Formats: sequence, structure tokens, C-alpha cells
Amino acid sequence: MSYLVVGISHRSADITVLERVALDPEAATKLALAVQNTPAVTESAVLATCNRTEVYATVDRFHAGMDEVTAILSDITGVPLIDLAEHLYVHFEEGAVAHLFQVAVGLDSMIVGESQILGQVKESLRVGQDLETIGTDLNALLQHALRVGKRARAETGIDSAGRSVVSAGLDAVGGFEGRRALIVGAGSMASLAAQTLINGGAASVVIANRNYERAVALTDRIGGTAIQLANVPDALAEADLVVSCTGARGVVLTAEMIRNASDGRAFGVLDVALPRDVAPEAARIPGVTLVTLADLAGTAGGSEHDIEDVRRIVAVETGAFEATRRAASVAPTVVALRTMASELVDSELARLDRRLPGLDDNQRQEVARTIRRVVDKVLHNPTVRVKELAADPGGPTYANALRELFALDQATVDAVTTPKARGGEHA
Repeated sequence: MSYLVVGISHRSADITVLERVALDPEAATKLALAVQNTPAVTESAVLATCNRTEVYATVDRFHAGMDEVTAILSDITGVPLIDLAEHLYVHFEEGAVAHLFQVAVGLDSMIVGESQILGQVKESLRVGQDLETIGTDLNALLQHALRVGKRARAETGIDSAGRSVVSAGLDAVGGFEGRRALIVGAGSMASLAAQTLINGGAASVVIANRNYERAVALTDRIGGTAIQLANVPDALAEADLVVSCTGARGVVLTAEMIRNASDGRAFGVLDVALPRDVAPEAARIPGVTLVTLADLAGTAGGSEHDIEDVRRIVAVETGAFEATRRAASVAPTVVALRTMASELVDSELARLDRRLPGLDDNQRQEVARTIRRVVDKVLHNPTVRVKELAADPGGPTYANALRELFALDQATVDAVTTPKARGGEHA
């Protein structure tokens, strides 16, 4: 099986396109299930954040897998494939591995080095395991990506500035210390915003959400005051800073609502939702500073030195992961070879018993030990050497040569490979 990534992000499309392909958890689940159920795909996972929608899959055929994934992505998002095509990127095999590792360490983030992405990769893994769309191969890849992300943050200062989309956005609207803040939404981004505001010295934090119980749960965990979504207009009038991060499809905060609340005074609005929550016209209201995801693209995170160190870690870890995969790919051939040899020995010993029935047990056991010892010595060097060579880029070709030299049938090799049914084992 081969790894495939098909995605779209802030690097390949602007905010208006990303809005059209944004996925809520329900749609992301639907996408993962639909992709995994196609003929060319064995496993699938979806990484959907505020600035990317990516499908990770294991496929047995590249072009068929790519066509199936892109068609389903178009179908579920409702965006015609002709409109999607110019913004999609595709990575295959080692390129797919390297891309995920770059994502996990924060190199591909809107705010370079931000650590929120690591939790999002972990959540994608958890969801895929729960849905049983992730099996042995994707589990190994995503687990390794999490370790790479943790290593990058432990060994470098890539996230030493503590920057995130939220913190960068709050800086862009003029800071938040001493300000009265309203957060609209109660998801992971709202949680990060609330934590940042409360820890950073906001005068007050009010959290509004369509599901009032979720707002209450968030304030119980972090602090602040929960209100019903219907009370947002009144809360706006009492605030001078609002962070909106809902999963709604459509405008949540209209220009009229913000105009009435701000009344010409300095008023900061941070919209980190995708699709956008705040009417763009709000930016033209006197006194209002509106910052959106589009405004934050490319904001610096870690230093250039840290970024270079992280790139080296990604390169090393990609090479190590690929070497492990190559080594694992020859294991079925080695097992099949030894299985074939063992069966030949058993067959010849049975023939010997028929030819020389007068051998006593001691003689028979000594003959068996001698034959098996000779076979083991003959196979030792080829099998040890092919495992050593497997770590090299050309490693799989040595396994192919071994199969040819010993006339191993591919079906025999496949028979000793651990079966990976759709939605197989999870670690």
C-alpha cells in the first residue's frame, strides 16, 4: 500500500475558496468514511482545521486513488471539481510522509510553529480509529507524526513565542489586556481564545454559544461568564473586543450589530471562523478593527534558526520512517522463503521415512537436525543481507531479486503478510 495526501490549505487557496471546502466534524466524518469505502483506498483520515482540509489515505493505485478522493471531496463540499482542481495539492509516498511531518511540526501552519496543529492531528487519529477508517499503515504514520511534532518542540524553540492564530489575531486588533471581551463559539478555538484572554489579563470574558450548555462547560473549565446566543447584541454593547469562532454556515455578526455596539468607539473584532462569522462590511465602520484569517496568513512564529532546525528534524524523521517501511516490506519475502524451506525439509524427511523405515528415532532426529542446520546456513546470509539492504532506497528491489532467485510465488509472500482488512488494527 502507498500513502496519498490530497488537500487544500491557506498556501494553495485564498479564504474565499477555503470557506467553500470547510468541513464541520459531521462532514469530515462523512468524507473519511466515503473515501475509505472506495475500491482503490484501504484506509483514510481527514485533517480539517481553520486553514486546511486534507485527506490522508493508503491506496493500491495512485491515479485511481487520487481520482476517487478528489471526486468525493468535490461531492461532499459541493464545490465543482473544476473549481477545486487548481487549488488542490497531491503528495504521494515519501512526499506524503514529509508533508504530514511538516504539518505536525507547524512548518505548514498559518502561524509558523503554532502548537495547536499537533492536537488537531491527534484528534484526526482518534476520530479515524473510532470510525475504523484508520488501520495499521495510517496509524503508524500519524503516530510517528505526533512524535516528530513533540520532538521538534522539545529540541527547538519553534513555538517559544507561544504564538497561535488566536494570539496573533489578538495582537493585530490592538491587544487585549484590560479589555472586555466577548467570545462567540465554544469549540477548541474558543477555548484557546478564552484561555489566552483570561491568562493575559482581559478585564472580563463572556462566552456565547448556540448550545448554552457548552458555553457553561467552557466557563466552568476556564473561567468567564456564559450567556445565550440570543444575548449577543447586548453583550456586544458591553464589550470592546469580540472573538468569533463558530462553525456556522453564514454570517453570525452582521455589520449592523457591530455598528450599533461600537457606536464609533475603538472596537476590536477577530474573526477566526471558517466560513467567516463576521460581515466583511464591518471593517468599514469607524473605530472598528476587523482581523480575519486572511489577514494572519504568513505571520511569523519561530525564528529562522529554529525553523531550519525543525526542517532538519523533519528530513531525518522522514528518512527514518521510510527506512523502517522498506525494511518491513521485505519481511514477508523472508518469512515466505523460510516457510518454503521448512516445508521442503518436512517433505524430504517424510520421503526419507518411506525409503528407510528402519531408522530408529535417534537416527531420524539426527538426520533432521543435520538437514535443517544445512538449510539454515544456506539461507542465513541472503536473509540477513536483504534485511540490511532493505533500509536503502533500493531495498525493495533486493526482496524482488530474492523472490526471483528462489522462485517464490507472490501469493505465497502475500499469504504470510499480516492481513489488513478495512478498518483493521489500531495501536
